[in-house]
Amino acid sequence: MLEKTYSPHEVENRLYPFWEDNLLFRPEINAPAEEKFCIVIPPPNVTGTLHMGHALDNTLQDILVRWHRMQGHETLWMPGTDHAGIATQNVVERNLRVQNLTKYDLGREKFLEEVWTWANARKKDILNQFRRLGISPDWSRQRFTLDDGLSKAVREAFVRLYEDGLIYRGARIVNWCPRCTSAISDIETEYVDEESFLWEISYPLKDGAGALVVATTRPETMFGDVAVAVNPQDSRYKDLIGKTVILPLANAELPIITDNHVAMDFGTGALKITPAHDPNDFEIALRHHLEPIWVIDESGNLKVDPRVPEALQGMERFEARQKTEALLEQHGFLIQKQPHVHSVGHCQRCGTTIEPLLSKQWFVKCKPLAEKSIASLEHSEIQFIPERWTKIYLDWMENIRDWCISRQLWWGHQIPAWYCNGCDEVIVARETPTQCTKCQSSDLRQETDVLDTWFSSGLWPFSTLGWPDTQAEDFKKFYPTDVLVTGFDIIFFWVARMVMFGLKLTDQSPFHTVYIHGLIRDEKGQKMSKSKGNTINPVEIIDDYGCDALRYSLTSLVTYGGQDIKLSKDSFEKGKLFANKLWNASRFVLMNLEGVDDQPIDQEQLTSMDCWILSALEHIVYQSNLSLKTYRYGELADSLYLFIWDFFCDWYVEYAKKQLREDAQKANTQRILLFVLDSILRLLHPIMPYITEEIWQKLPHRKEKSIMISAYPQAPDYNEDVYLQNTRTVQDVIETIRTLRNVRQSSGVSHQHKTPAIIECADSCQREALESNQDIFYHFVKLESLTFTDKVETLPPNTVVGVVGTNRVIVSLAGAIDVEAEVSRQKKKLETLQKEFQQVSGLLANPGFLDRAPEAVVEKNKSRLEELTQQIKAIEDQLVHLVH
Repeated sequence: MLEKTYSPHEVENRLYPFWEDNLLFRPEINAPAEEKFCIVIPPPNVTGTLHMGHALDNTLQDILVRWHRMQGHETLWMPGTDHAGIATQNVVERNLRVQNLTKYDLGREKFLEEVWTWANARKKDILNQFRRLGISPDWSRQRFTLDDGLSKAVREAFVRLYEDGLIYRGARIVNWCPRCTSAISDIETEYVDEESFLWEISYPLKDGAGALVVATTRPETMFGDVAVAVNPQDSRYKDLIGKTVILPLANAELPIITDNHVAMDFGTGALKITPAHDPNDFEIALRHHLEPIWVIDESGNLKVDPRVPEALQGMERFEARQKTEALLEQHGFLIQKQPHVHSVGHCQRCGTTIEPLLSKQWFVKCKPLAEKSIASLEHSEIQFIPERWTKIYLDWMENIRDWCISRQLWWGHQIPAWYCNGCDEVIVARETPTQCTKCQSSDLRQETDVLDTWFSSGLWPFSTLGWPDTQAEDFKKFYPTDVLVTGFDIIFFWVARMVMFGLKLTDQSPFHTVYIHGLIRDEKGQKMSKSKGNTINPVEIIDDYGCDALRYSLTSLVTYGGQDIKLSKDSFEKGKLFANKLWNASRFVLMNLEGVDDQPIDQEQLTSMDCWILSALEHIVYQSNLSLKTYRYGELADSLYLFIWDFFCDWYVEYAKKQLREDAQKANTQRILLFVLDSILRLLHPIMPYITEEIWQKLPHRKEKSIMISAYPQAPDYNEDVYLQNTRTVQDVIETIRTLRNVRQSSGVSHQHKTPAIIECADSCQREALESNQDIFYHFVKLESLTFTDKVETLPPNTVVGVVGTNRVIVSLAGAIDVEAEVSRQKKKLETLQKEFQQVSGLLANPGFLDRAPEAVVEKNKSRLEELTQQIKAIEDQLVHLVH
């Protein structure tokens, strides 16, 4: 027997250990399952805590996993965590600063010990938080991107790509974060439009015949200029090409060159070329064989260099910008500065303004890898849902740039490259070399840089399954995986790289489907962030509402188009009420199953309501499987909610109370109640695992140990036309009953008072069908009498009318209410509505209001006017019938 009220915390604390102790999350590798299903968890960073995005992402994955498991598929959900290079190192360094220590005080080895201690503690914490979501990955297989197996995979991947010429080391402009003191990739750089200035600076001609005015947004980098470029089509400067200018404040000579990259309509049309600190300038310098000059260091300070004025050496770059402007003005070189808005890159991790810096780094040559990824899409080896993400993904792949994979950190996968101190040979190897392959010297030093975190994450779908050992049991059984569920914000960070690496290193796409969901935002549509104070902690929601309420509410808000989800704490009330509704209905059913047999439902004894609920059940079974196959999570949640709350609880269970009192129908009604309840628990289980397991464990005649491994209901013979035919009559009855109830309630009739009613139905077949189910009407509505007719010529006095389809329901109020008092009440209500109607219509007729008011306010008033029009007409019609 179920407790009177559902206590989610007690159930959750008891059932999760039950699932784990019985190894229900583990697949059987050697099981003769006809199909397998594998999905890998997007590994959370060890720096993180569970947030609402995790809750959504993992709920959607768990729904798929539980559905496939219940279909008898050998199902593996691979869990794990990511070492999160920059983020983790930043946290540990911040902790050290509290102790007045730096990583250099500890040294690399001791510092890494500190990070490992911290990371291991955090891994345990975040995975325990994930357990609170009720998810069902195989925790015995959990991986970490720095564990031994994955480290071996990373080294193997690096070496293979290097041997194939797809990894190289070279000097290129990178996005450098002075705060993290590391290079970061293009997609780890967030661009923001910022208000700044455009400075116009006079560069004197060497021959004394005037000056060339250059426009720049970064005057502090001018000491690294190696030329001034103009467009060869710019007639303003055709006589200056090939001449020399003098670099202000540095007295260095710079050639005037031509390059088609220079925009004639930007600034003055003359561009200073600073190849060590601008990616476009670097490309121009390569074309013209100009040597770069570094004037800003890795900390974002101006370097000690003969070209840099002594007053600026060692100065922070933005301070140096102001000082440079002052010096230029002081010496008469500054022509003017104008306000200018431009896009400025920031480090995604710490928000620091990026410094474009020419640096020797390791890169992945992405174009050849991207070509395979594009082909896999064209050959339908991989699909995006929603489909609109395909074009966005393709556009990025077609314009991909080489990926800087080296990071100047200590925490991460140290690059497997060694340098010979004797001959400078570079050795890339799977095992640590003992001597140089070129000069046989044993004096070697390993590259100190580590790999970008996304390099190891890109191997996640196959490294976690045992690759590079392609004979590993998990790899043979479960690779390639099936579906990736993730948000659109990491398509380029992660999805693209997994596909590129999978196709290159395993000759297969790592998954056939990428399901992209929207991001969680607050109720106003703003991005959630701690700084805004608008985050919602999923653990707190679970504490307040229960895990199933969280999961259901999030799922119900998912749209097939992948739109972002607006969320407030009130959003979870629906899930909580739904759980309570299911619990109460299930409790009633279980209390009335005493003596229920295990015989099949007797098809010869079915009542109209029995046929209706069984047909509706077959429909929802078909619809649920279809929704899951097509990733329509929100539709799945909504259709189950409607069936369980409305069809089952409000109608069938209520009517079953009557049938249970009748000896001839009791046994069959019990069988139907048990069958339908069992079915809906299994249908709902992937979304709401706890409450469904708890109720299911109380069902008689169950065979499996857990609902999790019971069969998901199927409807192989479902026919839409048959369903509509089998449910039409009872559905008409229900809609008519709703109208009867609404008419009585809106007229103030007591719920317990019996009233005469007439149902006017011109269709003889429908009328006969309705009349043959009078017992349902009398069960759900307090009726003194019920008459069916094809037409009512004259309405009786003191009646009210409701419309349902093409039919009318007519309810007599004589003796049911004080008609005079009701007329008076309705007239007062009408008067209030008419006053508001005049106010709103007057407002909308005012041109001044329409011009000044926000569009949303105008639309709100228009909608209100329509509502008032309908309400006024309804009361006027009702008064006509009441007074006659």
